[in-house]
Amino acid sequence: MTQSTDFDALRRAMQENYEQPEGPARNARAEVLLAEAEKLNIPLAVIEALGHQLKVYNYSSEKDRMFVPFARLLRMWDERPEDFDEYETHSLHWVFKWVSSGMVGQPHVPLASIEKWLGEMEHRYRLAGHSERAVRSTEFTVARSIGDLARAERAYTAWLAADRDSMADCHACELHDQGWWRAEQGAEAEALELWRPVLEGEYTCAHEPHAVLASSLVPLLRLGRLDEARAHHLRGFRLVRPMESMRGAYADHVEFCALTGNEARALELLAERPAYFTDAGEPRSRMDFLAVVALLTDRLTSLGLGAQTVPGPAGRTWTAAELAAHARVEALSLAGRFDERNGTAYVSGRVRERMDQPPLVERLPLGIRATPAVAASVRPAPAPSADATADAEPDLAALLAEARRLSAALHPDSVAAWAAVAEAAGDEELAPRDLAELTDHEAMGLGPEGVELFARAAELYEAAGDPGEALAARARGAYVLALSGRTREALAAVSEPYERVLALFAEGGTGVRQAASVLVGRARILLQRVHEAAEVNGAGDDSKVLAAAETAARELLALAGPEAGNDVLVASRAAEAQATLGELAAHAGDAERAAELLTRASEAFVAAGLPWFAVEYEARLTGIARHLGDAEAAERAARAALEHGADFLEPAGHAQLHLQLAEILGATGRFGPAADHALEASHWADEGGEGPTLGAWARHQLGGFLLRQGRWAEAAEVLESALPELSAQTHGDGAIVQTHWWLGDCLTELGEHREAAEHWLQAAEIARHWPEQRDHAMLAHLAAEALGHAELLPQAEQAYARAGDLWRSLGNVHGLIRSLRARAWLAVREEGSGLDTARELMDEAVRACEDEVSEDDETREQLVAELAQTHRQFGDLVARSAPDDADDEAIQALFEEALAHVTLAVAGFLSLGEDALHSRTGAQLAAGWLEADLEHPDRAAARAREVLVAYAEGDGSDETVVARRGEAERLLRATESNA
Repeated sequence: MTQSTDFDALRRAMQENYEQPEGPARNARAEVLLAEAEKLNIPLAVIEALGHQLKVYNYSSEKDRMFVPFARLLRMWDERPEDFDEYETHSLHWVFKWVSSGMVGQPHVPLASIEKWLGEMEHRYRLAGHSERAVRSTEFTVARSIGDLARAERAYTAWLAADRDSMADCHACELHDQGWWRAEQGAEAEALELWRPVLEGEYTCAHEPHAVLASSLVPLLRLGRLDEARAHHLRGFRLVRPMESMRGAYADHVEFCALTGNEARALELLAERPAYFTDAGEPRSRMDFLAVVALLTDRLTSLGLGAQTVPGPAGRTWTAAELAAHARVEALSLAGRFDERNGTAYVSGRVRERMDQPPLVERLPLGIRATPAVAASVRPAPAPSADATADAEPDLAALLAEARRLSAALHPDSVAAWAAVAEAAGDEELAPRDLAELTDHEAMGLGPEGVELFARAAELYEAAGDPGEALAARARGAYVLALSGRTREALAAVSEPYERVLALFAEGGTGVRQAASVLVGRARILLQRVHEAAEVNGAGDDSKVLAAAETAARELLALAGPEAGNDVLVASRAAEAQATLGELAAHAGDAERAAELLTRASEAFVAAGLPWFAVEYEARLTGIARHLGDAEAAERAARAALEHGADFLEPAGHAQLHLQLAEILGATGRFGPAADHALEASHWADEGGEGPTLGAWARHQLGGFLLRQGRWAEAAEVLESALPELSAQTHGDGAIVQTHWWLGDCLTELGEHREAAEHWLQAAEIARHWPEQRDHAMLAHLAAEALGHAELLPQAEQAYARAGDLWRSLGNVHGLIRSLRARAWLAVREEGSGLDTARELMDEAVRACEDEVSEDDETREQLVAELAQTHRQFGDLVARSAPDDADDEAIQALFEEALAHVTLAVAGFLSLGEDALHSRTGAQLAAGWLEADLEHPDRAAARAREVLVAYAEGDGSDETVVARRGEAERLLRATESNA
């Protein structure tokens, strides 16, 4: 091989190495490549290898190693500047910024040396004719880092005033630093406005918006813009995760989690990067990382979790308390080294402020599943109030009064209030009535385990002279029997209280309250029998059971309804009778009647001041309204249930209602609000211990809603979090396939084609076993496209062939044709016989179009369009396949072959009329350029004029029209110059 060939190979190797992930392996390879460059005896090869080494060091955890190759480069420049080409001359001056600002992050480098290098940079930039913008920007970085804030402000002003030139940092990086400075001065809103063009993608680079997203997290939290902060974390962490050099930005994400109640998530982040605890190549970012580790672990310790094992430096096991102490000492030690070098206490002060921050948000749900290493519900116990500490012994009389008040209001807290009475009473003997109520409520708190206590309560009511309430307690005991599946026994147990209370009521021995309480118990038992019958026989199949329950509910309504306005408990019994009738109507298949009755019941509970009882029925009404297709009523009911149950629902209940509302909103295209409720659902499911079940489904839904808003990175994070917990047994394999499918869509949008293909292939493998194979075919096709984009050509060919076979078996000629065309484009990229294979595949696609017969006009037109598109692509493929070293005769033959196909495409599109106008003009222009290349200027001009005529009436608002006109005019000018 010649030296030139060796140099070309070296350059390719350096480019390939630069595209590898940041880290020691890439750095080591750069060192090997430098050694190879030195063997070539080509100065420029050594210069390029040194520049490559400097770049990979700068973007790694070994940042301190970049100074040696830079010093060598600078010496080579001073000795023989003619050895540097234009690019390397520019690069040498460019990296001056890295070296000058990088020194300030190394506490062993004296301040005088940093100032010397800054002056050297200014001198050399002036000699090279560069603006002072980059110099002042670097001076600003140095000044702000050492705490000379007055000088930093002066440098900042001079930086912005200087002209931008080729040495200035990219717009994205400049805006990051400018916004950071404003945020440091407390102008968070101004900082975010400066960052806006970077956040919106107007300005980007290899490390932006990564750094801006991280820097924006705390300012957003301070401004209360929590939704944006959450989105920036999900989007930004995904970018930072693979970038070893971005330890400082990584620390910002750990800090965000520690400040928002997401301690478990923060621990997961620490576990992902164990080397960050000890990598010493950039002390400044290590100090920042250790500071947020101290913040996090101090937070855990304050929550009573100091003994919990947490990720830390390798070599030993760490508890949160131990790591908190270690990280604080290490961070302050590093800060002290900087301050000693700088002659100030600025860095230590900043580090202490960061470590000692209080949480900014008690709990900010992220929508992703964190390993439950931290109990999210554990929070410091509130300090006892002055009143509580003043009276060591609770006032039993006051507790009794409060318990009675809550019981009279049928409040959900009444059971807890009576428990407080029991605790306060201790061994003190209570009055028979008090003891009866206490025992009754204790039984209520035990659910199915309270049967015996209900019997005891009945005895106590009898002893207290209240036979009606004794019968009511017995009815309650019978109902809890039914809840444990013993409905026949329960019905027998309630028969005597039922008959006795009606007789007692007729004699005036008890009132409506007690009678209604017995009747409601019996109605509940009969409704429970209906539910059991439905499980065994299907809804509505046991007409006798259904009729008995309906009779009981109507009897209850007849008794309680007339008196509902006079007593809260009676009103609740009347409302429950309506609700029971609604449930029975639903079981009988009369959804409209069920909705009407449940609506009445819910409204009655709310009107009686008992909104917590309405929640169950509003949730039921939500499902019925969705079944009826009444999205507005479903939404109204779901929102009412959330409002009325806000203070009383268990976490799982919150999760279910939020998920219902999310699905309703999503079904009507309101994906933003739907995502908000799916996020809440995932949070509450985790809080209720149902993360792997209900929580996984909520995350699945949330990911889909985010995807539909084009929030690809956030959706990907959420879906990846959901995927491990989705199971075919719990959620169905359709949910797993859909999650993989959505992830493929997200990753494609993010440019992660290989990963997208993996998800689509995994989904295809599941769908392969389904009776209907269309999804299998579509997923194989999508995977093939992604594999092609990832330059995995043999795998792409295999996947397209699989998709084509599936499309053929399904009789889907369009899918088959597109897979054949895609395979042809893959084939033409191969050396040797690639074009011949491509021709065969395109010919097969043409035959598939021509052989398909349809009597339907619309289908026939679709086939004509497919055939025209196939000829168009056939022509493009042949024309582009001409080798660079082909002779004129070979090129002419290929162009003539291509022109024949494009001409057929024009004719096909022409037959479709105005619907295919843009496709036709595109093909006409392609044919025109081929005519021009074949030295047929008149024919080429004619093609161009046809396009101009086709768009003669068009306005300038259609981008395609503007583009086609412009291209046609260029083609005309080209033919005139060649005429």
